[in-house]
Amino acid sequence: MSDLTTPPHPAPDAASEITERWWHRATGYQIYPRSFADSNGDGMGDIPGIIAKLPHLSDLGIGFVWLSPVYASPMVDNGYDISDYRNIAPEFGTLDDMDRLIAAARERGIGIVMDLVVNHSSSLHAWFCKARAARDCPEHDYYIWRDPGPEGGPPDDARAAFGGPAWTYVPEVGQYYFHYFSPAQPDLNWQNPALRAEVYDMMRWWLDRGIAGFRMDVISLIGKDVDARLYEEGPHLHPFLQEMHREVLAGRDVLTIGESWSVSTETGLLYCGRDRDELDMVFEFSHIREGWHPELGKFAPKPFDLVAFKRALFSWQDLTREDGWHALFLSNHDLPRQVSFYADDQQFRRAGAKMLATVLHLLKGTPFVYQGEEIGMTNARFDRIDQYRDLETLNHFEEQIALGVEPEVFITGANRNSRDHSRTPMQWSDAPNGGFTTGTPWIEVNPNFCDINVAQDLGDPDSIFTHYRRLIALRQQNDIVAFGHTRQLLAADAGVLAFERRLGGRRIVVFANFTPHPQRRDLPEDVTGRGEALVHSHARRDEVPGQLDLAPFESFACQI
Repeated sequence: MSDLTTPPHPAPDAASEITERWWHRATGYQIYPRSFADSNGDGMGDIPGIIAKLPHLSDLGIGFVWLSPVYASPMVDNGYDISDYRNIAPEFGTLDDMDRLIAAARERGIGIVMDLVVNHSSSLHAWFCKARAARDCPEHDYYIWRDPGPEGGPPDDARAAFGGPAWTYVPEVGQYYFHYFSPAQPDLNWQNPALRAEVYDMMRWWLDRGIAGFRMDVISLIGKDVDARLYEEGPHLHPFLQEMHREVLAGRDVLTIGESWSVSTETGLLYCGRDRDELDMVFEFSHIREGWHPELGKFAPKPFDLVAFKRALFSWQDLTREDGWHALFLSNHDLPRQVSFYADDQQFRRAGAKMLATVLHLLKGTPFVYQGEEIGMTNARFDRIDQYRDLETLNHFEEQIALGVEPEVFITGANRNSRDHSRTPMQWSDAPNGGFTTGTPWIEVNPNFCDINVAQDLGDPDSIFTHYRRLIALRQQNDIVAFGHTRQLLAADAGVLAFERRLGGRRIVVFANFTPHPQRRDLPEDVTGRGEALVHSHARRDEVPGQLDLAPFESFACQI
């Protein structure tokens, strides 16, 4: 990692006691491989396609790539069901291709962060094939098994996150195995030291190949106690993460990001506190869940509430003020396109995309760009369930229809929140299929690719891509953006998000209009003077002293 590592030295914010590391000023970029770039015309993105697009990432200023799974897999859950952790799925390429990607990215100063999926494996993994054949083999205890319940059925009535029971019966051994997600994804038994040793050895194997770290998929589930129905953040989670750090990560200058759908401000620093020896940062979803129905979940979205969104967002800025670190994101492979969810992807798409980028990239933490976000890609519009490919969406559709929900009602919710909206192919140009493939894409390309694509944005000096590039450069160059403390302004305002960043006697102020209407706000008394504009913005200061005018979905940011 010599070309990605910066010599340890105190960051400019003396109060925080942070030792600067190579990823503190870097911006991450998530690639969903099957939808990024297809090099051979089979309709599926691949590793050679990613290599060919590294100049795009380098031009954007990306410091590291989070690569969604490319391991060998039957692809029941698009690669999050791994059958061989030390091999590459043929549709994505070969292990030699992976080595070429790691080396080619390194030459451009870009690290490759692999997706570590070790809460579960594929049901076709060699371990599980042995485990389901005999109780007396060592691999049987690599998974979570229970005898049938008193009446011969499952041990309990737990439900899987993707729908259906969480227990599946195997006649060969006369037991049920536990799967938090689908039956094709049996949960690994982290209580078994031999299983943990296998995982740690695999992690060292990848790190020795030169990767820059791991994003750890649903890592908060590995400490579960199924008998007590404690799944998220179970009693064994943090001892396991600390052991993983001792056995694998200690002494290596790599990046680790955990994913947790249950982490809160009460538990956040247990993952990433500087003295915990666990992870560097964690993906948390409190701000995402604010857009979901509290009982019906993501497929019944509720109207966007900016005040609640800000409360969640800034609570993590407060938490990590003096300790820990925050992973900043609005989009990923599990979420809808951010400009469609938080802004207006029709009349104000460009303004909304820039405004959201300004907000996210001027907060404290490490920003993540999800592929296509940098050109303002939008949700697709699917009218039929057979246009969807996502296992979660398809399973929940069947369950909801069985409960009497009208198909049109479910499709309406799916068109806002289904995972497939972020998985439509990357739009590179106005060529057929958006330049993603010369073949038939595995999922439909968003038909707006003729108007929204990389080639068009690169030719426009006022493009969304240019705006992202400036923001990414600011984090690399500006100490306040990288390390300054955050203070929210106008917390109760239902239309405008505002905050300031402070470092010593310097500060940055940011105002963002989250509505399709012009907004005028009185500035706080201590926010005076025009300052130096940080990025291009269509927002303007009014002639009246102490007031600010914001156009629809526009933002204002300056350094004072």
